[in-house]
Amino acid sequence: MKVPENKLTAESPIEPIPLPEKVIIPLHQNIGAPCETMVKRGDKVLTGQKIGDSERFVNAPVHATVSGEISATTTVINPPTGQPAAALVITSDGKDEWVELEAPEEPEALSVKEILGKIREAGLVGLGGATFPTHVKLSPPEGKKIDTVILNGCECEPYITSDHRVMLEYGEKVLSGLNIIRKVLSPDNVYIAIEDNKADAIDHLEKLIVAMGFKEDFKIIPLKSKYPMGAEKTLLNTLLSREVPIGGLPLDIGVIVHNVSTTKAIHDAVFEGRPFVERVVTVTGVVKNPKNLLVRLGTPLRSLIDYCGGIDGKASEVILGGPMMGISQPDLDFPVTKGTSCVLVKESRPIREQDCISCGRCLEACPMYLIPTMLAKYTKAGRYDECQKAYIADCFECGACAYVCPANIPIVQYIKVAKSELIKRAATK
Repeated sequence: MKVPENKLTAESPIEPIPLPEKVIIPLHQNIGAPCETMVKRGDKVLTGQKIGDSERFVNAPVHATVSGEISATTTVINPPTGQPAAALVITSDGKDEWVELEAPEEPEALSVKEILGKIREAGLVGLGGATFPTHVKLSPPEGKKIDTVILNGCECEPYITSDHRVMLEYGEKVLSGLNIIRKVLSPDNVYIAIEDNKADAIDHLEKLIVAMGFKEDFKIIPLKSKYPMGAEKTLLNTLLSREVPIGGLPLDIGVIVHNVSTTKAIHDAVFEGRPFVERVVTVTGVVKNPKNLLVRLGTPLRSLIDYCGGIDGKASEVILGGPMMGISQPDLDFPVTKGTSCVLVKESRPIREQDCISCGRCLEACPMYLIPTMLAKYTKAGRYDECQKAYIADCFECGACAYVCPANIPIVQYIKVAKSELIKRAATK
């Protein structure tokens, strides 16, 4: 489907934001197990120092993003799950003193095990929003042959341009990180998928591929700008004519998809020994100066909005992410986390939910061929088992159903509630 792009910051270079006076570091910023704290109140920490970790495999450690003192512990609400998460507060000393980075003398000589170890220790997760630990994604189960790797540069969500700018400004690191993935997985094919509304990124990466000697290894595939082209399952179907099995993952059909910001961070971790402490965030909507900012994790959202000149006009909602898949965040003191790609400030009109008229538009819009209206009805009735039977796990929450619904039913919100309840039930079994 076609939705307004509103890429207000497509021409805005990445701009570093000043160091915050304090940062809030949630101990759970990934799909999987939360971290346990490694520090206590009053401890002095350096930028890049590991302050939270877990022995669980599906986990990613967290690091101090400024130097200073652990001044408090607190609790934040994890936006994707709605569950409380412990967090550490670091008051900055303003010096930004780093731990000593352990950059290998010969990165190309590292073994696959050593590469995965560096990626894991850097705390990398999928930066497209899923936040699945990267070292886990790069460790497919025995017997799962990965024949294709796809670098996802589509960024189809309206307003967001952080990945677009990363491709333009860190293209060498993006391709270097992709080459690391190629070494780890040894795929037969490596494709770079970019929507055709980013012609400058396509041209830039094509030139870099030749200059860096990857002409025989990487192939750029321009794709029609269409929502939700950047979703993994949609991308696989469009690019490879492959369908992920019900309840399955791309690796079940021999494919792994990585986001461009993730591959840039992989380069930083492996070649520079750099922990993941900052990311590019698009700040856009009704702010005076929409920008793409390089932000330390843990920085309060309020600081980003103020740096962009504050709110310009009426605004009633701040969304983490884009308008289709993002999550409303009422607390402007909430921090930027690993999964924060965009802060969208917008005016939202109050909309009254009405009864479903069985028009079928949500069925036509759903890229996974689900029955979204039934998932919403089951959730309202508390019939979560019926949601599971109706393949709710295959919904990737693109928001197309809610976008076309004439009854203004917040279908995706109902789906999120049902998924959360199902996760709770599974955890108690």
